[in-house]
Formats: sequence, C-alpha cells, structure tokens
Amino acid sequence: MPKIYQTLPLIALLAVGTSLSAQDTASDTATDTQAETESADTATDQAAEPATGVAPQLDTGREVQEDATYIKEEYGDWQLKCFRSEAEEDPCQMYQLLTEEAGNPVAEFSLFRLPDGAQAAAGATIVVPLGTLLPEELKISVDGGRSKSYSYSFCTMVGCFARIGLTQADVDAFKAGAAAQLQIVPAQAPDQTVDIKVSLDGFTNAYSNVSVLQD
Repeated sequence: MPKIYQTLPLIALLAVGTSLSAQDTASDTATDTQAETESADTATDQAAEPATGVAPQLDTGREVQEDATYIKEEYGDWQLKCFRSEAEEDPCQMYQLLTEEAGNPVAEFSLFRLPDGAQAAAGATIVVPLGTLLPEELKISVDGGRSKSYSYSFCTMVGCFARIGLTQADVDAFKAGAAAQLQIVPAQAPDQTVDIKVSLDGFTNAYSNVSVLQD
C-alpha cells in the first residue's frame, strides 16, 4: 500500500480536531477529498505501468518440421514415395492410391523390395476400408488370373492392413500384367464382394528403382 494512503486518515483527523470554523472545516474536507481522489488516480496509473527492470517474455519461435515423406519420381500410375532420413540415400517405396469408379480413394498399395535370401522377393502393405470382413481375407489376382488369398494383420482408425509377401513369380506377373485386382468382402454384406483395380502401368520401372528393405 502506498504511503499516501497511510497518512491521509491522520490528516483528516487533525483537521476535525482544530478550532476552525465550520466553513473552514468544510473547505478542508473538500480539499482532503480531492487529495484522496488524486492519490487514488496516481496509484491506479502506477499499477497500470509495467514493472521496470523485468524482461518481457517473448516467443522466439520454433523450427517447423519438414514433412517426413516426399514423392521423388512417378512411373506411370506408381509413385516413388521416399522417407527423409539420416542415411546417405533416403529409403523409397512404390505407392499407389487406389480409387473406385467415381474416383474416390478406397485403398492404398505400398511395395518395397526385399534382400536376396529373404522369405519373399518383395513385401507390400495394402490398406482397405474399415468394415471389411476380415475372415474372408484379401484376394489378389492379375489380369483375371487365379487369385491368391492373404490374411489381414491389424486395423486402425485409418483402415485394415494386410502385410503380404510377393514371390518372384508374383512380381513377374505384376511386371507382365496390365492390371491387378483386389477383392474384399464388406462385413455388412458378406454375400457380396468389392473389386478394387490396381493399375500396373509403370510397375516395372518403379520396381527397378524402389529401395531394398534392409534388416
């Protein structure tokens, strides 16, 4: 509390106790009231002023993180999607966003090569919509040929994932084919199937440039 607030009541008491006339008392009271008002205004102004000698808190900013992925090349209907890393060369996988007849996205197909001696020649991750009947598995065929069936690995809010291995014969069929077909079964209509086309335009060139997944 400022000192002026401590002294004002004492001044007013002394003024009342003197032998001044009523007129002088009223005049002194008015003067004291004005002094109190001015003191209050001064105190308010002082409180509104920022504290001196204290550095304000400033936002010095943060470095914006770059997108972890980028498209390096496009080969027909396949993209070479790469991941930023500390390695000498960023790892890249083949990627295609799959759409239905109206052009709406319905699935994703990502593929990478595996090193010699691995269980398969290539590995792929296929994402299909939620609401897929999982026990029916995912079926893949090329140009209307015989289908192979693959189990789903897990589901998230994004969709259901199938992590599959492609043999060299499977890869050769993809290279020679015009289109592959994914077939899924909706959980709400288990007596029906949904076919999703996978374009193989550019598959061979993309496969030649895709990274080999290292252990």
